[in-house]
Amino acid sequence: MIAIDTNVLLRRVLNDDEEQAARATRLFESAESILITDVVLIETVWTLTGKRYKATKGDIRALVISLLEEPNTIFENKQAIWSALNDFVAAIPVKTAGGAKTADLADALIVNKTKMVARDRRLAYEGTYTFDRAALQIDGTRTP
Repeated sequence: MIAIDTNVLLRRVLNDDEEQAARATRLFESAESILITDVVLIETVWTLTGKRYKATKGDIRALVISLLEEPNTIFENKQAIWSALNDFVAAIPVKTAGGAKTADLADALIVNKTKMVARDRRLAYEGTYTFDRAALQIDGTRTP
């Protein structure tokens, strides 16, 4: 197994640097298994949804599904990614002082990984606490 950094995944996804994109693509095509850590996935999403690329929720959904379907791509916890993706897609906007805000994939991943850690350790999941009003729309979140 190998792991990749965010910049390798971004070059492959964006194809914005011909040489690096080709190298990233060759890596994906030749490696037996490639780990995309949660940090790399979330950094990629933050970059793509930022001011420069302005990816939509639909764009992120399509990207994550395509990565989950790659035969040689692995994640820290594939089920947590799927569950987080579903929560992210279903999240509804809430009004905030800065306008409407929706829970992001990072919020959803935090909640879902926490639930799975509790399950794996046979502990009762009692909630993920946050002050983020948008994240509070995800099942299992609580306010302190």
